[in-house]
Amino acid sequence: MTRDELYSQIPYFWPDLNDEEYALYDCFEMTASQVASIREATEAVDSIFRKTNQLLRTLPDETLRLLGYPEASLPFLREKTIPQETIIGRYDWIMKDDQLKLMEFNADTPTFIKELFDVNGVVASEFGLLDPNREATPQLKIELRKAIVAAWNRLKREGTPKIVFTAHDDNIEDKWTARFLQETLDVPSEFVPLHTLLVDEDGVYTPSGERVDILYRQTYPIEHLVDDRAPDGDLIGIRLLELDQQKYVSLLNPLSAFLMQSKGVQALIWELYETETLFDQAERDIIGTYFLPTYLEDTPFFGESDYVKKPAFGREGDSVILYTKDGKPFHRETLQTYAEETAVYQQFIELPTRMTTTVKGRMETHYMIGCFCLNGHPSALGVRAGSMITNNQSYYLAVGTPIQKETNS
Repeated sequence: MTRDELYSQIPYFWPDLNDEEYALYDCFEMTASQVASIREATEAVDSIFRKTNQLLRTLPDETLRLLGYPEASLPFLREKTIPQETIIGRYDWIMKDDQLKLMEFNADTPTFIKELFDVNGVVASEFGLLDPNREATPQLKIELRKAIVAAWNRLKREGTPKIVFTAHDDNIEDKWTARFLQETLDVPSEFVPLHTLLVDEDGVYTPSGERVDILYRQTYPIEHLVDDRAPDGDLIGIRLLELDQQKYVSLLNPLSAFLMQSKGVQALIWELYETETLFDQAERDIIGTYFLPTYLEDTPFFGESDYVKKPAFGREGDSVILYTKDGKPFHRETLQTYAEETAVYQQFIELPTRMTTTVKGRMETHYMIGCFCLNGHPSALGVRAGSMITNNQSYYLAVGTPIQKETNS
């Protein structure tokens, strides 16, 4: 089967993005023990982030500013609306030399969902491999439904909730990610393009005038939302957060997910680790094993190790710069959109490489592993392959495990 034939089987998918190859006709073979170790690590570090989130809600605004949170978001960050800290988060891992190191945590608006929960099984089967994510979609349905129930209960309304999934209608990846979640939830709901939602003083409404009870904004980042204005200049994004706070609507992911989104949280965790506060010995072992040294300044790395500068709320490698231990940049992303924003500095470990099949032929690519965590439960995993810095030109690479053959005794 050709690449085109393979991906034509999958409805509402985007094997190409911006007229460039995205989904590879290739599969990364991983052992069952490697899959298990990634999920074990994901569950462990998630417990650290969830404990840290409890601390974050007690910190003064001054400290939250240092961690990079937008000023306009501060009045809303301590709100705990539902029991779940985040519904769908994704941890990004370096798997190298039989070790796992955490690069970062996308707690609030991770993409890569359709690919790992839906597409991966089709590709793994094509290459004669077992899909390690075969149980992930039923798990996703359970957690989505639990979140919907929690979001509805906080509103204390009678009847049936009006559930709306939203995304930018002109972004195929965002739109079909949201639609996949809607399909997986499998209860009455509606997809409404973001620009057509009506945000009023007493609630959020669909274009037909129906009140929205639960708004799932999987790909609509809070750091962008707080700056959004209506054509008349009204701060429509802030008003949406106020409506959530006042229980006119429930937003998912909840604001607690955004609280974990800043890469500054990793710097805070590392500081607490070094100062031996907050975490017990078992938790310190997790941090020492899986976390990379991360700080809000670069001086700890001078003369010690290469390091990477990342914006606290950057995406897709934008504004990332790699430095030698002498403080000299040796690689930077072309896009520097977040160059003036709060950054963190993290020990640099070069991503491992593999020979990968692309439409342009075989080539050496760097790769990182993303593993989803659903309300504390490790789930689907997959690979992004590309340059030294994973960016918006990186490929999607499916993963599979060998099919164990039965032997006669």
